[in-house]
Formats: sequence, C-alpha cells, structure tokens
Amino acid sequence: MLRDLGARLLQLAVVFVVVTFFTVALMSLVPGKPEVLVIPFDNTPGQVQRQKFREQNDLDKPLVVRWARWAGRFVTGDMGNLYSSTGTNPVSKTVKSAAPISALLILYTQIVAILLSIPLAILSAYKNGKLIDKLIGGMAFSFLSLPGFAVALLLSYVFAVKMGWLPATGYTSPTDDLVEHFKSVVIPVISLSLGQIAVYMRLLRSDLIATLQEDFILMAKSKGISNRRVMWRHALRPSSLTLLTVVGLNVGNLIGGTIVVEALFSIPGMGMQIAYAILARQYVALQSYVAIIAIVFVLLNFLVDYLYTLLDPRIRERAA
Repeated sequence: MLRDLGARLLQLAVVFVVVTFFTVALMSLVPGKPEVLVIPFDNTPGQVQRQKFREQNDLDKPLVVRWARWAGRFVTGDMGNLYSSTGTNPVSKTVKSAAPISALLILYTQIVAILLSIPLAILSAYKNGKLIDKLIGGMAFSFLSLPGFAVALLLSYVFAVKMGWLPATGYTSPTDDLVEHFKSVVIPVISLSLGQIAVYMRLLRSDLIATLQEDFILMAKSKGISNRRVMWRHALRPSSLTLLTVVGLNVGNLIGGTIVVEALFSIPGMGMQIAYAILARQYVALQSYVAIIAIVFVLLNFLVDYLYTLLDPRIRERAA
C-alpha cells in the first residue's frame, strides 16, 4: 500500500515538473513581452519601469531559474500575481472564483453524457446489428463530427436569439438564482456533451457486446433471469471499466473545450482565465493554472484506478 502511494506521488511530481516546465518553455517562444503590454510607454521612465518589472517577475532570469523560483513559491501556496497597468491581483483569488465555475460545467457535462450514453449503449448492444443499432451508431458518428463551438453557436442562435428561451451570454451563480443558473449553462453543457455521449456510447456498446458472450452471462440466462436484469445487473458493471477510464481521461479534453465555450458565452471560468493569460502574456498565472489542472487530472486518474476495484471484484482479489 505504501509502495503504491509512493509511486503515485512520484507520478504526480513528474507530471507537475514536465507540464509546468513545458508551459514555461512554450510561453517563452510566444511573440510579445509582458512588460511592454503592462507598461506601454517607450520613454526613459517607461524603460526603467519595464526593467524593474522584469526583475520583480524573474523575467530577466534564465528559463530554468525562472521555473524553479515559481515552483518553489507554488508548492508553498503562493501562486503569484496577475499584473496589469493598474496594479497586481493574486492568482489564488482568481482561481477561487473561476475554478468552481469550470468544475460545475465539467461535472454537468459528464453527468449528462453518462446518463444519456448508458441507456443508448445498452439499447444498441441489445439490438446489435438491427435497425435501431444502426440508427444510434449513425447518430453517434454525427455527434462526433460536430465541432463543439459550432453546436454552441447554432444552439445559441435558435434558443437564445430566435426563441428567447435561454440567455445568449453570461453566467449566473447557483447561489444567486438556481433557475437562471441552469438556464445559463444549458447551451454550454449540451455543446460540450454531444461528443462525449458519442464516445461513451460506442465504447460501452462494444464492451457490452463482448461481455454478453461470457460464460457467467450464459449461466445467468440459463437460470431464467430476464434479459433486462442480465443487462443491468450482470453485464453493465464489468463492462464499465473502459468507460470509467475514458471519463477520467476526458476531463483534460473538457478543460480544453471549456476554453472555447467559456469565451463564446462570457463565462468567467478557468478556460477563460487561461485564454486571457495566454493573450496577456501572464506567465506566472498561466503556470499556476496549468499546474492546478495537471494535479487535478492526476488525482482524478488515481480515483479512477481505485474505482476499478469497486466495479470488478477480480481486480480487487488480484490486488489482495
């Protein structure tokens, strides 16, 4: 147990170092200098202020030194500051306000995708090779071919602009107005979840078809258990391992998807903050955002590995 925990912590440390250092290296190649954006004056006082700004933010240091100083502060809880011409703002304050918004969007997307993909996969596997299976498969491929931003724009035009049922932009916190909150996330969640539904449904369908050929399923059917009970009680659980893996991995993809969706709908989540950090050359803030996402991603995959043992007793017995 301790050895496994140590291996996990080592993996987390390696991911943290590789991802954050790679981010620093990429940002150093982006045209434009932060001090020019923050201090746009080319006169002598402006040049002095720019040099002072570079020294205060370690921009005059080599890449490795800059990363090492940032990492040392980050592990102690100091995420740095967002700098602007009017002053600085702690990155931790921005994370506290933005992270829950993105987390809710990702959570809603995963819930909608799982709740819709499971019954579709079961129906498709049960009707394998028949017309309904082909129709569901065609629908899944159609969802996969639709870009999320295109779906978002189309849904926004129809339900927000033409019909006026939903807000076109903006975000309402659930603590302010629960009804308006759900209205503000309907279009973003649908646009993010369509592709996930297609992937989850196809994966689970394939695993279900394979599981239905197993001996224990034939045994259950020979005992007179109904097909519905066999599917839901005996086949679904061992067939969910691949789905569980992909759900964990897709959190990273959803974070990328939320950058576009949050920008389209002016939702002040982590995606929008990352986009702003890149455009404004907010090196320190971007490193902190990426580090938080990487840590959450690794921890979620730790959780997925643990859930394997709950879904499949054979894994738990082998571990024991």
